[in-house]
Amino acid sequence: LLVGACRPADPPVVVYLLRHAEKEVPPADTTDNPPLDPAGFARAEALVRVLGDAGVTRILSTDYQRTRQTVQPLADRLGLTVELYDGRALADVAEMLRGASGRILVSGHSNTTPDLVDRLGGDPGSVIDELSEFDRLYVLHLSPDGTTTMLLRYGE
Repeated sequence: LLVGACRPADPPVVVYLLRHAEKEVPPADTTDNPPLDPAGFARAEALVRVLGDAGVTRILSTDYQRTRQTVQPLADRLGLTVELYDGRALADVAEMLRGASGRILVSGHSNTTPDLVDRLGGDPGSVIDELSEFDRLYVLHLSPDGTTTMLLRYGE
């Protein structure tokens, strides 16, 4: 028997963060809650191929069609419910994620996703191009020793 023996460290929380996939461009006089366009639905299916076996245990999304539709195919595949969060309360979301466990996917926007990466201690990299960049997938490992960031690309 070892006195004061160390137990294995808790596994890091893994947070996957992405901006929603391509959306329909609505006419100027309509709501700002458009659905995905065909390329966006294809990208959502690509996400299933990329994260389907990654062990995702929770999926979070802002309450917009495009963010929910981006992650819904993966949620369906994994039998998970998409949990909604307030994109205006990123400090609260970051605090919740730091205290969570498992592997969590977060679907957001071109402005909220890098902001949340930063709030989690990660490296958001360059500004997301609002008009053409929909393939960024951040992988953050949160541990007591700090946050590591990996930036991947997915889909076409």
